[in-house]
Amino acid sequence: MKKHPDDERYQDQFGSSLRALSDYLGLGIQIAAGFVFFVFAGYWADGQFGTSPFLLIAGVFMGMAGMVLVLMKTLKIANRKKQG
Repeated sequence: MKKHPDDERYQDQFGSSLRALSDYLGLGIQIAAGFVFFVFAGYWADGQFGTSPFLLIAGVFMGMAGMVLVLMKTLKIANRKKQG
């Protein structure tokens, strides 16, 4: 059975799309996990020290700062790939 040239091109496009999807999925999981970790850590610390809701709010801000750092790192890497 003879292969059609479009089949090979489709395989290349599918492979690159799957790699891009895995990059974005990994980024999303990393951001979500970091944010959830800091929020739950703040919630737990509030329960331990009786400081509700101050440490929870601090955990939210720390999670947000972590999200910004991850995005900045990702953008820096993407810019390097684009330039060189």
